[in-house]
Amino acid sequence: MFSTSSDIENWVASLAGKLVEAKLGEFIFVGIVRGGDVLARRLSSLIEQQTGYSPPVYHIDITLYRDDLYTGLEHPTFGGTHLPISVDGTRIILVDDVLFTGRTIRAAMQEIMDYGRPAWMKLLVLIDRNGRELPIQPDFYGKQVHCAQSTKVRVEISVDGHQDSLVIQEGIYDKS
Repeated sequence: MFSTSSDIENWVASLAGKLVEAKLGEFIFVGIVRGGDVLARRLSSLIEQQTGYSPPVYHIDITLYRDDLYTGLEHPTFGGTHLPISVDGTRIILVDDVLFTGRTIRAAMQEIMDYGRPAWMKLLVLIDRNGRELPIQPDFYGKQVHCAQSTKVRVEISVDGHQDSLVIQEGIYDKS
């Protein structure tokens, strides 16, 4: 399966609309490095266009919080974390591109909690796919995809929306 830039643009616009409709008050975006941080910046821009409020965008790199850091990663890479000194009392929308097993989200939540105790944290993902290994579900999602466990779901998303793509490749995902 391959989705076009316009499909992804529609899903992102829908997510921004859902956040505006939810009337969450002031909040910050925390994007998980690579797909989540880019998606968070796009959402912030769309929300500002609709409401005048531009949610601040931060990002985290969960590499050191992964439960497979020493068992499954041949060459871990680090993208850096940028969060306020403390997130105590902050309302957070945690953003990622694809939700699969839930382990990345668990790691992200653990890292955020090292910066304090948020008032609340909600999960937003562009693609919600099946295959959870942990009891984690999104509060907001753009598209649900049902596919085999061995399937690789890859999202390429840009801040400006040019050349976005969703690629679903059967039979190549290997968790080891």
